[in-house]
Amino acid sequence: MALTLMGAPAVEPVSVSAAKAHLRIDGDAEDILIASLIVTSRLHVEAALGLALISQEWRLTLDKWPEPRSSKNAAVRFPLRPVHSIEEVRVRGADGTPDVLPPERYLLDQDALTPRLVPNGESWPAPGLPVSGIEIDFEAGMGAEAEEVPEPIRHAILLLVAHWYEHRDPMEIGSAGAAIPHAVSDLLKPYREVRL
Repeated sequence: MALTLMGAPAVEPVSVSAAKAHLRIDGDAEDILIASLIVTSRLHVEAALGLALISQEWRLTLDKWPEPRSSKNAAVRFPLRPVHSIEEVRVRGADGTPDVLPPERYLLDQDALTPRLVPNGESWPAPGLPVSGIEIDFEAGMGAEAEEVPEPIRHAILLLVAHWYEHRDPMEIGSAGAAIPHAVSDLLKPYREVRL
């Protein structure tokens, strides 16, 4: 299974001006650094939570469908949430030619704790290639605008930006300066995926 970013978010959950206000910085000499810290902080939060914060396009590539192919239990589980639309599902033949599955052949379960794609009636068609024969293009994210990201997550990003702004020197992993502030973890805790 491979997950590839096809279209990055159009905006960040936190603006450079908001980060500068949080850091109490005047002037624009460090705007490029602050913008890169915002991106880095967003990516850190997304990876920690398995979330897409701002709408973005992804491709999930599979070698085969989950077993058994003919069952509703053959659900493709997405490693990222929330998934709000499927753009296209392609199954490659033996010669590599993609066959696009019509949308009525599958259902997106957006409301599941882990979003999943299930076959609708018929079983999944077998790919003709032993490797990377299935491609699923989808859109994930909490919304297209920064305001659609919950305020605690946006505040955690601001705290991360401030932390990394203050700790720019090279440091050893595991040192006190490398540790993420506990307040960030506390703010993100309600958004973690809990498995029962």
